[in-house]
Amino acid sequence: MRLETAGLSRAGGRKTNQDNYGSELGGQGGGCWLVADGLGGHAGGETASRLAVETVLRQYRQSPDAVVSRLADCFQEVQTAIVRQAAESYELAGMRTTLVLLATDAEQAVWGHVGDSRLYWFRDGKILHQTKDHSVPQMLADAGKIKPADIRGHEDQNRLTRAVGQSGELRPTILPAPLPIQANDAALLCSDGVWTYVWEREMEEDLAAAGSAADWLDRLERRILARATGPYDNYTAVAVWFRGVEDK
Repeated sequence: MRLETAGLSRAGGRKTNQDNYGSELGGQGGGCWLVADGLGGHAGGETASRLAVETVLRQYRQSPDAVVSRLADCFQEVQTAIVRQAAESYELAGMRTTLVLLATDAEQAVWGHVGDSRLYWFRDGKILHQTKDHSVPQMLADAGKIKPADIRGHEDQNRLTRAVGQSGELRPTILPAPLPIQANDAALLCSDGVWTYVWEREMEEDLAAAGSAADWLDRLERRILARATGPYDNYTAVAVWFRGVEDK
Protein backbone atom coordinates (compact mmCIF):
# COMPACT_ATOMS: atom_id res chain seq x y z
CA MET A 1 0.00 0.00 0.00
CA ARG A 2 1.40 3.39 -1.01
CA LEU A 3 1.12 5.83 1.90
CA GLU A 4 1.16 9.59 2.12
CA THR A 5 1.25 11.25 5.52
CA ALA A 6 1.55 14.71 7.08
CA GLY A 7 1.38 16.19 10.55
CA LEU A 8 1.17 19.53 12.34
CA SER A 9 1.14 20.70 15.94
CA ARG A 10 0.68 24.29 17.11
CA ALA A 11 0.43 26.07 20.44
CA GLY A 12 -2.70 27.89 19.30
CA GLY A 13 -3.57 30.70 21.66
CA ARG A 14 -1.49 29.26 24.50
CA LYS A 15 2.09 30.05 25.50
CA THR A 16 3.13 26.40 25.42
CA ASN A 17 2.17 23.32 23.43
CA GLN A 18 1.39 20.22 25.48
CA ASP A 19 0.41 18.18 22.42
CA ASN A 20 2.73 15.76 20.65
CA TYR A 21 2.46 13.56 17.59
CA GLY A 22 4.59 11.02 15.80
CA SER A 23 4.74 8.52 12.98
CA GLU A 24 6.92 5.69 11.79
CA LEU A 25 6.68 3.86 8.49
CA GLY A 26 7.39 0.16 8.42
CA GLY A 27 8.06 -2.16 5.55
CA GLN A 28 5.59 -3.19 2.84
CA GLY A 29 3.11 -0.37 3.42
CA GLY A 30 2.78 -0.61 7.18
CA GLY A 31 2.99 2.27 9.60
CA CYS A 32 2.21 3.72 13.01
CA TRP A 33 0.73 7.17 13.74
CA LEU A 34 -0.33 8.80 16.99
CA VAL A 35 -1.49 12.01 18.64
CA ALA A 36 -1.26 12.78 22.36
CA ASP A 37 -2.68 15.76 24.28
CA GLY A 38 -0.96 16.22 27.62
CA LEU A 39 -2.73 17.05 30.90
CA GLY A 40 -1.52 18.04 34.32
CA GLY A 41 0.16 21.43 34.13
CA HIS A 42 2.81 22.78 31.78
CA ALA A 43 5.72 20.46 32.61
CA GLY A 44 3.53 17.45 33.29
CA GLY A 45 1.41 17.72 30.18
CA GLU A 46 4.36 18.15 27.85
CA THR A 47 6.22 15.27 29.46
CA ALA A 48 3.26 12.89 29.43
CA SER A 49 2.44 13.44 25.74
CA ARG A 50 6.11 13.23 24.75
CA LEU A 51 6.57 9.99 26.71
CA ALA A 52 3.51 8.51 25.05
CA VAL A 53 4.84 9.24 21.57
CA GLU A 54 8.38 8.07 22.31
CA THR A 55 7.22 4.85 23.98
CA VAL A 56 4.92 3.82 21.15
CA LEU A 57 7.41 4.61 18.39
CA ARG A 58 10.15 2.72 20.19
CA GLN A 59 7.89 -0.33 20.44
CA TYR A 60 6.97 -0.07 16.78
CA ARG A 61 10.61 0.14 15.67
CA GLN A 62 11.40 -2.96 17.72
CA SER A 63 8.42 -5.01 16.54
CA PRO A 64 5.89 -3.55 14.09
CA ASP A 65 3.88 -6.77 14.00
CA ALA A 66 3.53 -6.80 17.79
CA VAL A 67 2.05 -3.29 17.85
CA VAL A 68 -0.47 -4.18 15.14
CA SER A 69 -1.49 -7.47 16.75
CA ARG A 70 -1.36 -6.43 20.44
CA LEU A 71 -2.43 -2.81 20.54
CA ALA A 72 -3.75 -3.00 24.11
CA ASP A 73 -0.30 -4.06 25.33
CA CYS A 74 1.14 -0.99 23.64
CA PHE A 75 -1.18 1.28 25.63
CA GLN A 76 -0.19 -0.49 28.85
CA GLU A 77 3.48 0.14 28.12
CA VAL A 78 2.72 3.85 27.81
CA GLN A 79 0.72 3.77 31.05
CA THR A 80 3.61 2.13 32.88
CA ALA A 81 6.16 4.62 31.55
CA ILE A 82 4.09 7.67 32.54
CA VAL A 83 3.17 6.38 36.01
CA ARG A 84 6.81 5.48 36.68
CA GLN A 85 8.16 8.89 35.71
CA ALA A 86 5.38 10.73 37.55
CA ALA A 87 6.37 8.92 40.74
CA GLU A 88 9.96 10.14 40.41
CA SER A 89 9.23 13.88 40.31
CA TYR A 90 6.98 16.11 42.38
CA GLU A 91 6.55 18.46 39.40
CA LEU A 92 5.22 15.62 37.27
CA ALA A 93 2.86 14.12 39.85
CA GLY A 94 -0.56 13.56 38.36
CA MET A 95 0.52 14.05 34.75
CA ARG A 96 -1.68 12.34 32.18
CA THR A 97 -2.32 12.38 28.46
CA THR A 98 -4.87 11.44 25.87
CA LEU A 99 -3.64 9.06 23.20
CA VAL A 100 -5.03 7.98 19.85
CA LEU A 101 -3.00 5.41 17.93
CA LEU A 102 -3.31 3.94 14.44
CA ALA A 103 -1.22 1.02 13.19
CA THR A 104 -1.36 -0.75 9.84
CA ASP A 105 0.26 -3.54 7.94
CA ALA A 106 0.04 -3.91 4.18
CA GLU A 107 -3.63 -4.92 4.25
CA GLN A 108 -5.42 -3.85 7.42
CA ALA A 109 -5.65 -1.17 10.09
CA VAL A 110 -6.17 -1.22 13.84
CA TRP A 111 -6.58 1.69 16.22
CA GLY A 112 -7.29 2.54 19.81
CA HIS A 113 -7.64 5.57 22.03
CA VAL A 114 -7.91 6.92 25.55
CA GLY A 115 -9.42 10.35 26.21
CA ASP A 116 -10.84 12.78 23.67
CA SER A 117 -8.21 12.81 20.94
CA ARG A 118 -10.01 11.31 17.96
CA LEU A 119 -9.52 9.16 14.88
CA TYR A 120 -11.71 9.58 11.81
CA TRP A 121 -11.56 6.98 9.02
CA PHE A 122 -12.72 8.08 5.58
CA ARG A 123 -13.85 5.90 2.70
CA ASP A 124 -15.13 7.25 -0.63
CA GLY A 125 -14.68 10.72 0.84
CA LYS A 126 -17.07 10.14 3.76
CA ILE A 127 -16.49 9.30 7.42
CA LEU A 128 -16.82 5.55 7.86
CA HIS A 129 -15.65 5.33 11.49
CA GLN A 130 -15.17 7.85 14.29
CA THR A 131 -13.89 7.19 17.80
CA LYS A 132 -16.04 8.10 20.80
CA ASP A 133 -14.54 10.37 23.44
CA HIS A 134 -13.96 9.28 27.00
CA SER A 135 -15.58 12.39 28.43
CA VAL A 136 -18.57 13.60 30.42
CA PRO A 137 -20.34 15.11 27.37
CA GLN A 138 -19.89 11.85 25.45
CA MET A 139 -21.53 10.00 28.33
CA LEU A 140 -24.43 12.46 28.22
CA ALA A 141 -24.75 11.95 24.46
CA ASP A 142 -24.68 8.16 24.85
CA ALA A 143 -27.46 8.46 27.45
CA GLY A 144 -29.55 10.56 25.08
CA LYS A 145 -29.41 13.67 27.29
CA ILE A 146 -27.65 15.80 24.68
CA LYS A 147 -27.14 15.47 20.94
CA PRO A 148 -23.73 14.23 19.73
CA ALA A 149 -23.23 17.60 18.03
CA ASP A 150 -23.57 19.29 21.43
CA ILE A 151 -20.35 17.67 22.68
CA ARG A 152 -18.49 20.36 20.75
CA GLY A 153 -18.41 23.43 22.99
CA HIS A 154 -20.15 21.77 25.95
CA GLU A 155 -19.31 23.34 29.32
CA ASP A 156 -17.86 20.00 30.47
CA GLN A 157 -16.06 19.17 27.21
CA ASN A 158 -12.69 19.05 28.98
CA ARG A 159 -13.86 16.68 31.73
CA LEU A 160 -12.34 13.35 30.74
CA THR A 161 -13.38 10.01 32.18
CA ARG A 162 -10.18 8.23 31.08
CA ALA A 163 -6.59 9.31 30.47
CA VAL A 164 -3.25 7.53 30.20
CA GLY A 165 -1.42 7.96 33.49
CA GLN A 166 -4.56 7.90 35.63
CA SER A 167 -4.63 5.78 38.76
CA GLY A 168 -6.26 2.40 38.52
CA GLU A 169 -6.89 0.24 35.48
CA LEU A 170 -6.30 1.71 32.04
CA ARG A 171 -9.15 0.86 29.68
CA PRO A 172 -8.35 1.91 26.11
CA THR A 173 -11.03 1.50 23.50
CA ILE A 174 -9.61 -0.76 20.77
CA LEU A 175 -11.17 -1.42 17.38
CA PRO A 176 -12.84 -4.85 17.84
CA ALA A 177 -11.50 -6.32 14.58
CA PRO A 178 -8.92 -5.10 12.05
CA LEU A 179 -10.32 -3.05 9.18
CA PRO A 180 -9.27 -4.11 5.66
CA ILE A 181 -7.77 -1.07 3.93
CA GLN A 182 -9.05 0.00 0.54
CA ALA A 183 -7.26 2.22 -1.95
CA ASN A 184 -8.00 5.90 -1.33
CA ASP A 185 -9.03 5.38 2.28
CA ALA A 186 -7.82 8.16 4.59
CA ALA A 187 -7.38 8.67 8.32
CA LEU A 188 -7.28 11.80 10.46
CA LEU A 189 -5.95 11.67 14.02
CA CYS A 190 -6.42 14.89 15.99
CA SER A 191 -6.55 16.50 19.41
CA ASP A 192 -9.68 18.32 20.59
CA GLY A 193 -8.08 21.59 19.53
CA VAL A 194 -8.87 20.52 15.97
CA TRP A 195 -12.32 18.94 16.14
CA THR A 196 -13.65 21.68 18.42
CA TYR A 197 -13.38 24.11 15.51
CA VAL A 198 -13.77 21.88 12.45
CA TRP A 199 -17.03 20.07 11.76
CA GLU A 200 -17.09 16.57 10.31
CA ARG A 201 -18.71 17.64 7.03
CA GLU A 202 -15.91 20.20 6.64
CA MET A 203 -13.30 17.49 7.13
CA GLU A 204 -14.94 15.63 4.25
CA GLU A 205 -15.15 18.76 2.09
CA ASP A 206 -11.50 19.60 2.65
CA LEU A 207 -10.44 16.02 1.95
CA ALA A 208 -12.27 16.13 -1.39
CA ALA A 209 -10.63 19.44 -2.32
CA ALA A 210 -7.10 18.66 -1.14
CA GLY A 211 -4.31 17.59 -3.45
CA SER A 212 -2.18 15.98 -0.75
CA ALA A 213 -2.23 15.00 2.90
CA ALA A 214 -0.36 18.20 3.79
CA ASP A 215 -2.84 20.28 1.78
CA TRP A 216 -5.71 18.63 3.69
CA LEU A 217 -4.18 19.68 7.01
CA ASP A 218 -3.53 23.20 5.71
CA ARG A 219 -7.20 23.55 4.85
CA LEU A 220 -8.27 22.29 8.27
CA GLU A 221 -5.86 24.67 9.97
CA ARG A 222 -7.26 27.64 8.08
CA ARG A 223 -10.69 26.84 9.50
CA ILE A 224 -9.28 26.72 13.04
CA LEU A 225 -7.53 30.06 12.65
CA ALA A 226 -10.67 31.66 11.22
CA ARG A 227 -12.78 30.60 14.23
CA ALA A 228 -10.57 30.36 17.29
CA THR A 229 -10.10 33.42 19.49
CA GLY A 230 -8.44 34.25 22.79
CA PRO A 231 -6.31 31.65 24.61
CA TYR A 232 -7.60 28.80 22.48
CA ASP A 233 -6.23 25.30 22.82
CA ASN A 234 -3.17 23.67 21.27
CA TYR A 235 -4.11 21.81 18.11
CA THR A 236 -2.47 18.78 16.55
CA ALA A 237 -3.38 16.57 13.60
CA VAL A 238 -1.93 13.73 11.56
CA ALA A 239 -3.31 12.81 8.14
CA VAL A 240 -2.75 9.49 6.38
CA TRP A 241 -3.76 8.72 2.79
CA PHE A 242 -3.75 5.18 1.45
CA ARG A 243 -3.09 5.73 -2.22
CA GLY A 244 -3.23 2.10 -3.37
CA VAL A 245 -0.77 -0.63 -4.23
CA GLU A 246 2.69 0.43 -5.29
CA ASP A 247 3.44 -0.02 -8.99
CA LYS A 248 5.93 -2.80 -9.62
